[in-house]
Amino acid sequence: MSTTPGPRPSLDVRGAVDLSSLGRKATPPPGGSAAPDGLVVDVTEQSFGEVVQRSVEVPVVVVLWAAWSEVSTTLVSELVALATEFGGRFLLARVDAEANPQIAQAFGAQSVPAVVAVLKGQPVPLFQGAANREDVRAVLGQLLEAAKANGVTGTVDVAPVAEETAPAEPPLPPLHQAAYDAIEEGDLDAAAAAFGQALTENPRDEDARAGLAQVGLMQRTVTLDPAATQAAAADEQDLDAQLALADLELMSGLVAEAFDRVLGAVRRSAGPDRDRARVRLLELFSVVGDSDERTLAARRALASALY
Repeated sequence: MSTTPGPRPSLDVRGAVDLSSLGRKATPPPGGSAAPDGLVVDVTEQSFGEVVQRSVEVPVVVVLWAAWSEVSTTLVSELVALATEFGGRFLLARVDAEANPQIAQAFGAQSVPAVVAVLKGQPVPLFQGAANREDVRAVLGQLLEAAKANGVTGTVDVAPVAEETAPAEPPLPPLHQAAYDAIEEGDLDAAAAAFGQALTENPRDEDARAGLAQVGLMQRTVTLDPAATQAAAADEQDLDAQLALADLELMSGLVAEAFDRVLGAVRRSAGPDRDRARVRLLELFSVVGDSDERTLAARRALASALY
């Protein structure tokens, strides 16, 4: 029933960094509450044990997703629709892999999206990466056959779908809104100028700082040729190539790889080159977020490399 894990994300994904979270509330789970109550649950490390217990009675399908991965959010929406279609024959558990890294580690997930079933407390790998609805429907059918063979034939109690009323989002500060409008129009220079002006007016505006860092990343990568950049980066002494490839890696969601690449440049270099690599790494930290565990770990490694 399992499929071969897909390849690592291509580097040619310019524009993959999502700016929409800046200055807004946390990204809601993909698929919203489109399914009837009870068919879909959002799982944390604290509540995961309850879901595993439920797998004794009903098949559980766990999907690991991340807000930065459009492929994973699209797949979750497809699974939510299929959960409704199957009418409670399985429970769909959505897991934000970045917010709950221990769950991802427990399943051995190396990337998102990853889909794993749980039957009687035992993990059953299904597939990783993108998949169309027909293929996913076929995999789910195979899962239900395996569940029946193992005596897991319960269903989820389904409640009627409640009409969803989305809360109104608070308006963004004018300069932030101007930056978003410029991004939508493809004018990255204007977006950078708007975020820069916001920082000038309020140096403590961390949302503007993060926005400026992300726009800078987009500006640096928009004209890069991934193949040529990878070839140039084979020379570890080519600092320009190392920094450019790290930018592309981050745009692909390869956060740890990007951080490690720039940390390596910091360790190998000296003088102005070392400072240049250090500053670039700090910019990448702003893109990912200062509270992210990968950023915290890389900050400690940077301190060790410098001192």
